[in-house]
Amino acid sequence: MENDEQNKNGAGAGKVSILNCIDLSSPDINQSVSLLKQACLDSGFFYVVNHGISQEFMDEVFAQSDKFFKLSLNEKMKLLRNEKQRVGDYKEGYYIGVEVPEGDLEADKPFYGPNVWPAPDVLPGWRQTMERFHREALEVGKAVARIIALALDLEVDFFDKPEMLGEPIATLRLLHYGGQISDPSKGIYGAGAHSDFGLITLLATDDVLGLQICKDKDAKPQIWEYVAPVKGAFIVNLGDMLERWSNCIFKSTLHRVLGNGQERYSIAYFVEPSHDCFVECLPTCKSEKNPPKFPPIKCATYLSQRYKDTHADLNIYNKHQT
Repeated sequence: MENDEQNKNGAGAGKVSILNCIDLSSPDINQSVSLLKQACLDSGFFYVVNHGISQEFMDEVFAQSDKFFKLSLNEKMKLLRNEKQRVGDYKEGYYIGVEVPEGDLEADKPFYGPNVWPAPDVLPGWRQTMERFHREALEVGKAVARIIALALDLEVDFFDKPEMLGEPIATLRLLHYGGQISDPSKGIYGAGAHSDFGLITLLATDDVLGLQICKDKDAKPQIWEYVAPVKGAFIVNLGDMLERWSNCIFKSTLHRVLGNGQERYSIAYFVEPSHDCFVECLPTCKSEKNPPKFPPIKCATYLSQRYKDTHADLNIYNKHQT
């Protein structure tokens, strides 16, 4: 019988997972599809390298992220996201969504609107750096989605359609973990166990170990393995929406972050289809013996509900301030 301590911490919590690595510059698309499909069936996590974003620019994005989190609390409080938006957060996470000017008809859509940016005199060039990274990361996400399409026996441009990633909901999140030490036995984590609820997530990290994955969420006890940082690579994981879309052929994976006493920075980029996209079982993922497990749902409806389920209501914050 497993002891309580092992159950709480997760067996194998010091093990490092071996993940497939996909070279986006490789001309051998069949090998890329094979590696991705194997990864999606095994862990739902993989690396991508040679993705087109230079190491020099990645270093600049991390440097700018560090500058942001070193701002005074007073400066960060100015960027607290408002009730309509999802963009600024005074905590150690900061969202940057698709920039749509106030007054634009598109600005009323969930997850769209004007972002709340640090003042140029406070962080010169910061907005330009983040907007460029937002654009370039989206191209990486589209490249990965093309390989996913082939792995699901779809046309290579399936996700490129205007109603899908042609007008995507794409959100950049800068993350900073302080120097705390996590203790799973006491429920203390850098980030608690969760699966992402969108299509795919691209994650860039510094060189500090912290991310863990659980390949089988139903295992007793759960087995947690570290994902090693790889210089210049994105760690990619599948979200719940893709699991739903693929009729559970590809599965999203539980992951968490444990702090080891070192500061840690990471940058997550969440890629989702357009607001009006209908997420229904893909034609290649159903049969008479394997009918659709979920009803069709509009992307905006699905994401808004999942977001409300997992994010604090700012009205609670406002009440404490009055």
